[in-house]
Amino acid sequence: MAVKSLIDDTWYQRPPGVPHRVASGGVVCRCEAGQVLVALVREGHFQSFVLPKGGVEPGETLEQAAYREVLEEAGISELRMIRKLGVLERLAYSRRVWQVVHLFLFVTTQREGNPTDYLRHHGVWWHPLAHLPDMFWPEQRHLLEINRDTIIEEVLAVPTA
Repeated sequence: MAVKSLIDDTWYQRPPGVPHRVASGGVVCRCEAGQVLVALVREGHFQSFVLPKGGVEPGETLEQAAYREVLEEAGISELRMIRKLGVLERLAYSRRVWQVVHLFLFVTTQREGNPTDYLRHHGVWWHPLAHLPDMFWPEQRHLLEINRDTIIEEVLAVPTA
């Protein structure tokens, strides 16, 4: 079954009585040859890409959770947070939990990643922000597309030294 036929509008309508979960993650970018690349990951056996993100643990701030999730899923530890980029809401893949995902914009010079959650994540893939691949969750791609120009401007403005 193609991803596009699996994810429809029902994923973005919260059913009555479904509990919510707060999650946090990162839009991690780096510059290479004058273009801005974004870090994407794959979960489990899925071939489509997603942004690194996951649940906020007790006692963590949203920012701390974003750093931890990027390290766990993409293996990137050298991060500089720029700002909060947005909040996305949808059903989790299980369809039993409503996820409220806070996403932060990060810049890095790190090229390789070694995920610490290696049982579910197998590396990091860098893609030009201007030419995104198919992504599993349409709202993640939409967030990147509508913020593309400001992300590029902000990332290029960060000193690399």
